[in-house]
Amino acid sequence: MGKKVTSGIVVALGLFSLVLLWNLLKPSEEVDFSAQIKPILNKHCITCHGGVKKNGGFSLLFEEEAFANTESGKPAIIPGNASGSEFIKRLKEEDPELRMPYEKPKLSDEEIALLTRWINQGAKWGEHWAYTLPEKVEVPKITEEAGFSSENKSFIKNGIDQFIFRRLNKEEIDPSPPAANQILARRVALDITGLPPNPSLLQKLDSGSLSYEGMVDSLLAQSSYGEKWASWWLDMARYADTKGYEKDLGRSMWQYRDWVIKALNKDMPYDQFTMEQLAGDLLPDPTMDQLIATAFHRNTMNNDEGGTDDEEFRVAAIMDRVNTTFDVWQSTTMGCVQCHGHPYDPFKQKDYYNLMAFFNNTRDEDTPDEAPVLRFYSADQQESVDQLNAWVSKYGDQNTAKAYKNFLRYGEPVYKSHALQDFVNGSYDDHASAVLWDKGSCRLENVWTHGATSFYLNHYSNYNGTSVTIRKDNAEGEILSQYVLNKTKKPITKRIPIQSVDGLINIHIKISNPQVPKTTNALNIYWLGFLPDLPGGDQPGFSQIQNTFDQAINFKTQTLPITAESPDYMARTTQVFERGNWLLQTDTVKPSTPLTLNSWNDDWPKDRLGFSKWLVSKKNPLTARTLVNRVWHQIFGRGLVTAIEDIGSQSDFPSHPELLDWLALRFMNEHQWSIKSLVKDIVLSGTYRQKSELTPETYQQDPENELYARGPRQRLSAEQIRDQALAVSGLLSRKMYGPGVMPPQPEGVWQTVYSGEKWVESKDDDRYRRAVYTYLKRTSPYPSFITFDAGSREVCTIRRTVTNTPLQALVTLNDPVYLEASYHLAKAMQTFDEVGEQLSLGYEKATLSKITTEKLEALRELYSSSLKAFENDRDSLLQFLHFDESPTAELAALTVVANAIMNLDEFLTKA
Repeated sequence: MGKKVTSGIVVALGLFSLVLLWNLLKPSEEVDFSAQIKPILNKHCITCHGGVKKNGGFSLLFEEEAFANTESGKPAIIPGNASGSEFIKRLKEEDPELRMPYEKPKLSDEEIALLTRWINQGAKWGEHWAYTLPEKVEVPKITEEAGFSSENKSFIKNGIDQFIFRRLNKEEIDPSPPAANQILARRVALDITGLPPNPSLLQKLDSGSLSYEGMVDSLLAQSSYGEKWASWWLDMARYADTKGYEKDLGRSMWQYRDWVIKALNKDMPYDQFTMEQLAGDLLPDPTMDQLIATAFHRNTMNNDEGGTDDEEFRVAAIMDRVNTTFDVWQSTTMGCVQCHGHPYDPFKQKDYYNLMAFFNNTRDEDTPDEAPVLRFYSADQQESVDQLNAWVSKYGDQNTAKAYKNFLRYGEPVYKSHALQDFVNGSYDDHASAVLWDKGSCRLENVWTHGATSFYLNHYSNYNGTSVTIRKDNAEGEILSQYVLNKTKKPITKRIPIQSVDGLINIHIKISNPQVPKTTNALNIYWLGFLPDLPGGDQPGFSQIQNTFDQAINFKTQTLPITAESPDYMARTTQVFERGNWLLQTDTVKPSTPLTLNSWNDDWPKDRLGFSKWLVSKKNPLTARTLVNRVWHQIFGRGLVTAIEDIGSQSDFPSHPELLDWLALRFMNEHQWSIKSLVKDIVLSGTYRQKSELTPETYQQDPENELYARGPRQRLSAEQIRDQALAVSGLLSRKMYGPGVMPPQPEGVWQTVYSGEKWVESKDDDRYRRAVYTYLKRTSPYPSFITFDAGSREVCTIRRTVTNTPLQALVTLNDPVYLEASYHLAKAMQTFDEVGEQLSLGYEKATLSKITTEKLEALRELYSSSLKAFENDRDSLLQFLHFDESPTAELAALTVVANAIMNLDEFLTKA
C-alpha cells in the first residue's frame, strides 16, 4: 500500500514538473496592439508624446515616429529589446523627475509588464480596430454545454442574440424574461414610429391574429417611421428654419426636411442616401429631389451681420462641412485637424485641407440671398421653363442645354458683387450689393464670357437714365458695351448687349447719372451672369423664346438653398491654413483622402461625388460601423461603442466587437444598405424583447446594461414626449410636409431684431402637428424642446445630452400644449360614469398598462382634492379651462389627473 502511494506521488510530481516546464518554455501569448497596447498609450502617454506635443522628440501617434530617433539620438523603443528601451526604463524609474508619465501616477505593474512583453515580442504596430476592415464573422453556435438551457431557449430569436448570449454566459448572467405584450408593443412602436401603437394593432397582437414580426412590418410601413427617424438625422444635419448668428433671419429649408422623411420612408439605401446629400448636383442629369438632397450642407449658418467678411464665413461654412461629414459618416473628430495634426488619431493637418479641397469649389459665398437656391416654379411658370429647355435642347449642343437648364433651376454660375474691386465713387455695401454713385466705377477680374453677345445684370436703381459703360481690362480699354438703365421697383435681372470676346478677361464698369446727388446710390449691382447665346437665333419664334427667358429669370418663386459646383473656369485653389487661420495660407493642396482609411479608386472623379463614393465604399472601415452603432444607440440608449461621436483610438473598445462587425457586414452586403432592415433585425431580437426591470442584483452585475441582460429603458426624446401627449389625447394631426408650423408657446419668447418676424401661432390642425414640423429658430428654439434636451442645431449634434431637471416637470405641468392635451384626454375619460373607471381608462390610454390599486387610490385622492378646490373657486375653474365655454368642476378635476398621468415616469419613459 505504501509503495502505491509513493509511486502515485512520484507520478504526480512528474506531471507537475512537466506542466511547470511547459509554462516556462511555451511561447507567451501574442499581445494585441489595438486592444491591449493602444489604450494604455492613449491613456497615459499620448497627451505629451503625439499629435500636437512631441516632448523629447518622441511621438507614439504614428509607427514611423514611435521607432524613430528621439532628441537623444536613439529610439526610445527598440523592438525585441525591452530592457534596452528607454521607454520601459522610464516607466520603471523610481525618481519622479525621471519617471514617465511625468508628474502623474506610475503605471501599474500589469501595464508595464504588458508593454514589456509587447516590445520583447517585436513591438508589432497594429492598426486601431476601427481602421481595419470588418472581416467575415461567424455567428456563435450556442449549445447546452455553453449554458443554453431550456430557460434560455426563448431568448434566441436571431443572430444578434447569439452574440449577446455568448457574452452573458461568459459573465455567468442570465438574460431577462420577455416583456409583456403591451409593454413590448409600446416600446417597439415608439422606437419605430415615435408614437404609441394603434389600439387595433395591440388588439391583434394580444389575440394572436398578428405576430410580433407582423406588427414590426406594419410599423415600418407607416409614414410616421420617416418622421420619427428624421429627427435623429436632422440633428446631425444641423437642420433649422433660420440662418443663425446675430440676425438669425428666416430661411426656407423645409423641402430638405421633407426629402429626408420621404427618403427614410421609402428606405432609400444608405449609400444612395449619402451620395445624394453630399453630391446630388454632380450626378448625371440630377433630378429635383437629388438637388434638394444637397441642402444637407446648406444647413450651415449664414452671417448677414453688417461688417463681416463674406470669404471668412464662407470658409467657416466649408470647414463645418468637412467636420460634419466626418462626424456623421466616420465617427471621427476631424475638427481639431484644421489647426494641427490629430492628437490621438493618425490624421495629419494636411489631410484636413486635402479633404477641404473636395468641398471648397461650391458656388455658395455667404451672401444674404443664399445663392445658389433651387427654384420651385408654379404650374404656369414651369410650362414656360419646359418650353425654354426644349428649345435649347433642340437647337443647342449638350453643354449649352445643361447651362440653361441649371441657370433656370438655380441661377448659377454668376459673379457675385463681392467679387468687384477697385471702387471709385462706390463701395461694397454690407455684403448685399456693390453700390456706385455718379461717375462711379469698379472692376471684375477673370470673367468667362462664353463669347456671348449679351450678359445678365441683377441690379436695382432708384433713378432713370443711368448710363453704364463696360470696357475690357481697365478704364482706358476697349468699349464692350454701353447701355442705359432706368428705375426699378425691386432688384431685377436684365439682359445687356456686349461685344463678343473669347477667353478669360477683366472688365471695367463705369456709370454716369448727373441727376443723382453726390454720394447717393445710383446703381446697386448684385451679380453678373454670362451664358452662351440662346441657340436657334435664325429659327421662327426665336424672339418670343428670348423674351420668355428674360421673363423666366425674374419669376418670383419659392426657393431652397442647395449645393452646386463651380465650373472649371471658376475653380478655387485650396491651401493649408497655418494653425487653422484662414488669413495665413501656405501650401497648395489637391483633393485626396487620408491614407489611414480605404484607398482611392482612380475611376472616381476628384470631386464631392468621388468623395461620397469613397465614403460608402465597402472597403471603408468606418461608414457601416458608424451607422450600425448610431442606430443601436437610438434603440438601446447606448452604442455597442459607447462613444458614438468618436470611434477613434480614444474611444472605448466595443462591448461586442464581433456583433458590431457582423451587423456592419450584414447591413452592407445582405441588406444592401437598408436602414429599415437593420432596425428590424434589432427589434426582432430576443435581446430587445427582454423586460427592462432593474433589480439590485442586475444593477450590481451590469449597472449600465453594457451586457444587455435586460431590455432598453430610457426617457423619450423632446419630440416624442410632445407627440405622445397629442396622440393619447386624440389631438395629433397626421398632416405631413410643408413649411414649419408654430404651435403654442409662452408669450415674449421671441425677441426678433432686424426684421418683423414673429411667432404667429398656427391655427386648426397645424397647431397639433408632429414635433418634427415645428419651426426652429436657432437663437430661440421651441422652449419645451430645449428643456427636454433638444438642440439649437447650430452645429452637428451626434448625441443629445439627457438630463432630468425640475424645469421638465414645469413644462409638462404648465405648458399650454400639455394642458390642452390633458383636457382632451380627460374628456375621453368621461366615457365612463364611475370615477374609478375614468381614472383607469386615462391611465391605460396613456401608458398601455393596467393601473395598480395603489396608483388608482393616489389618483382618486388627487381627483377628490381638485374637485373640491374647483367647486369652491369658480374663478380658478374658468381660468384653468379657459378654452371651454361651459367648464365643469368634474372635467377640470379629471384634467388635473390626466396632466398628472402625463407626468408619470411610465409615460415619459420607454420601458
